[in-house]
Amino acid sequence: MNYPLVAIVGRPNVGKSTLFNRLLGRRLAITEDEPGTTRDRLYGTVTWQDRSFTLIDTGGLDLDSESGILAAIRGQAQLAINEADVILFVVDVRTGSTSTDRDIANILRQSPKPTMVVANKAENERRQLTSSEFYELGFDELMPVSAYHGVGADDLLDWVVEHLPAIDEPETPPEIDESEIRVAIIGRPNVGKSSLLNRLVGEERVLVSDVPGTTRDATDTLLAWNGRSFRLIDTAGIRRRGRIEQGTERYSVMRAMRALDQSDLALLLLDAVEGITDGDLHIAGFAQQHAKGLIVVVNKWDLVTKGVTTTEDYARHVRERLDFMPYVPVLFTSVLTGYHVPRILDEAARIWDERQKRIGTPELNNFVRVISARHTFTQRGKALKVLYATQAEVNPPTFVFFVNDATLVHFGYRRFLENELRRAFGFPGTPIKIVIRGRQEEGETASPRRRAQR
Repeated sequence: MNYPLVAIVGRPNVGKSTLFNRLLGRRLAITEDEPGTTRDRLYGTVTWQDRSFTLIDTGGLDLDSESGILAAIRGQAQLAINEADVILFVVDVRTGSTSTDRDIANILRQSPKPTMVVANKAENERRQLTSSEFYELGFDELMPVSAYHGVGADDLLDWVVEHLPAIDEPETPPEIDESEIRVAIIGRPNVGKSSLLNRLVGEERVLVSDVPGTTRDATDTLLAWNGRSFRLIDTAGIRRRGRIEQGTERYSVMRAMRALDQSDLALLLLDAVEGITDGDLHIAGFAQQHAKGLIVVVNKWDLVTKGVTTTEDYARHVRERLDFMPYVPVLFTSVLTGYHVPRILDEAARIWDERQKRIGTPELNNFVRVISARHTFTQRGKALKVLYATQAEVNPPTFVFFVNDATLVHFGYRRFLENELRRAFGFPGTPIKIVIRGRQEEGETASPRRRAQR
């Protein structure tokens, strides 16, 4: 779901990450007194008064820093303006208005986007009264809050929801092609993502450069292949946590993560010469967390000196490193020569079909009887019994298992269920979600079958 975007901006150390955590309802961002703690672009979904939006925590805009280029900093602020539907401009009541606050305000005032000056650290009445000095920044909207203590958070959320873009009328919903396969091309910088897109579509659709980080935006391209419709999304390179630089790169990573969130599956490009790195594993973990299908594409295979077992040995090594995603296929290609590139789309179509596959309830419960007869699990001297199972969703495949006591289920049993499901029904290339439900509480009348259908 492509929710409206709300960006939190401001100079360093005014409490942006604390406000982000407060509005999000959990401690996702790291908050320290040290300026510049926020290294990655963090985002999360907030639901308030039946409206949902994506909240972004940004790094501090330090216009006085000698280590940054003023144009790049202004570019980052401009990106915040362009990307966001609503802007929360955070200032610090304790320090008062600074020259950096005024410089940022000059940039933000050029946008017609709804902007609220959030006067943070106003936890008492005296500081709330002092916050009126920030009207000098030239905005009509100002709200004193204390992100740390939660003061004013509800009122701020009310204001945000009130200023979100209007929802389209129900009678004119956007047209979505449900058969369209949405594929995000992800990976570290300079592994050939844009070149792969160009090779697939047969034209120079996106800029290609040897300089890492050329791609800043997530670029959509529609493609028909073997009677199937694909939406290919080229994304910026994703670095490991802690290595993402200030400026436009941080917004590029945010866009890449949003592209992944809106896709059905992803192509994770590896550099065959460099091999699979910790950074690649980090990116694969993103796909797993988002429950997206994944294909590992080993690019630049033409540059590897090969022996009789080179391909098998290389694939085995990749799978050993990706042991937390054993269901992922590995393809070897050369974007430069076109070697095996068409196979990528065929494999993507196959995984998409697997993600749409639905197992009938009778067949699934026959599966439950078979595995229950073959394996017995006990915990604390009590036998675990699977009473009933149903497939609740597709894309990704989601299964609900009703058991006699949910507290008996541990990680090993979930892994057992996943392995058995794959052995019986397939699902290559895609995560499987497993939901465990305990026997209904005493006094409930609904059967597991009826509850699964709710």
